[in-house]
Amino acid sequence: MKLFSILECIPRAGVITAALGCASCFPALGSLAAVLGLGFLSQFEGVLINQILPLVAGAALLLAVANTLRHRHYLRGLLATSGPAIVLAVIYPLWPYSWSTPLFYSGLLIMLAVSLLDIVKPVGAAQCRT
Repeated sequence: MKLFSILECIPRAGVITAALGCASCFPALGSLAAVLGLGFLSQFEGVLINQILPLVAGAALLLAVANTLRHRHYLRGLLATSGPAIVLAVIYPLWPYSWSTPLFYSGLLIMLAVSLLDIVKPVGAAQCRT
């Protein structure tokens, strides 16, 4: 149980790090990174967006599927898996299209919203009604 909580922090931290490193993609986070002294991350923008972000999105997708099967909250699981699936779909096959950028940002926003929902209202184990 504690292992899943620790593993769920990895994709969140990876997405935030990738976003902080890409000042042209996320100007507000890029300026926040510069203020916090993390401006050096901008030199790793290609690595963070093209390699780290897909890895953490894949990890988030696998963890969301595992948590959905474990807790049996399928609507929450659909929300949790849709964000990483959209990000992975945009990064690999859909990137050349003009409409992929808003779709990419919507996937990241879904991931952020589900993360905030997990903090505000964590999922408990499914319970039988008698």
